[in-house]
Amino acid sequence: MSTVFNVNSLARENVRQLVPYMSARRLGGNGNIWLNANEYPIAPDFQFSEKTLNRYPECQPASVIQRYADYAGLQPDQVLVSRGADESIELLIRVFCEPGKDAVLFCPPTYGMYSVSAETFGVEQKKIPTRTDWLPDIAAIENNLDRVKLIYICSPNNPTGNLIAPAALRQILELARNRAIVAIDEAYIEFCPQHTTTRWLRDYPHLVILRTLSKAFALAGLRCGFTLASPDIIALMLKVIAPYPLATPVADIAAQALTEAGINIMKDRVEEVVKNRTYLQQTLNELAMVEKVFPSETNYILVKFTDAEIVFRTLWEQGIILRDQRRQAGLDNCLRITIGSRNECEQLVSAISTLGSQAQPLKETENP
Repeated sequence: MSTVFNVNSLARENVRQLVPYMSARRLGGNGNIWLNANEYPIAPDFQFSEKTLNRYPECQPASVIQRYADYAGLQPDQVLVSRGADESIELLIRVFCEPGKDAVLFCPPTYGMYSVSAETFGVEQKKIPTRTDWLPDIAAIENNLDRVKLIYICSPNNPTGNLIAPAALRQILELARNRAIVAIDEAYIEFCPQHTTTRWLRDYPHLVILRTLSKAFALAGLRCGFTLASPDIIALMLKVIAPYPLATPVADIAAQALTEAGINIMKDRVEEVVKNRTYLQQTLNELAMVEKVFPSETNYILVKFTDAEIVFRTLWEQGIILRDQRRQAGLDNCLRITIGSRNECEQLVSAISTLGSQAQPLKETENP
């Protein structure tokens, strides 16, 4: 009598127990106003021009590397391009962390892929909660550096939207000197470019900076990210990266986006997003169901509602899709809202305002 084969019995234990990162698309939704993935609301116009799809692409396309190096003010040997910044997060773990021996450290609430990537590779995670102001707890980090080989710091931080103070970043870099890599995730730095840490690379050989074309460059569907670091770190990462990380069409469009004209378009886009962000922050602050709108240096805002469950579900049913953050530490009743077009922002405000006016009489009846 044959037995039923259970493939799970062959999988690694940590993978069987793993809770995957729930990206916006995996969470689903059925709407026409997508404000849950920090995307730009309008597709950019690029044309694929390469005619060499019969050939494998370059591992590190020269034009993409050179143009990003010029954009970042670095040398080409300080730049690595990958399948989104997410691949860089994993490459760093593969290069620097031995499962069962080393650990990574990060400070929740923050981007979920640091945890998922570490768990996937069986590397211990040291989760050091931020302070109430969402800045790193430097003393706690210092007391938990044993066996830590890699520290992830997201600045501006996702999902809170705040910058990490330069003084705090320097403290972490000094604590980690000669013992760990510090990876500063600058996925949203185009919205506050004066705060980039690229100029620090000369002073901190253990600093790594993660970048992406998904946000301000409006190319989330391209899956193109960058690692900025010392030539020695880039050389190590090149040892473990996939042979052909960028498809030919991806490299072609990325190179177009990084021309002078493409960068200027990106800057205009950022200016538009910042204006819409200011409008949305000011308008939401006036609504009854909004408890607090937090400051942001990104293309999204974090909002604390009096009842986030009602807001999230009601808008979901109306086709306005937000990102629920209530399960993250310290984010009770908080939703993250991507800055959409002005029309999308206005529809969002109208929907929450209408919901608030409907809920108010109910509150008064329940609490005479």
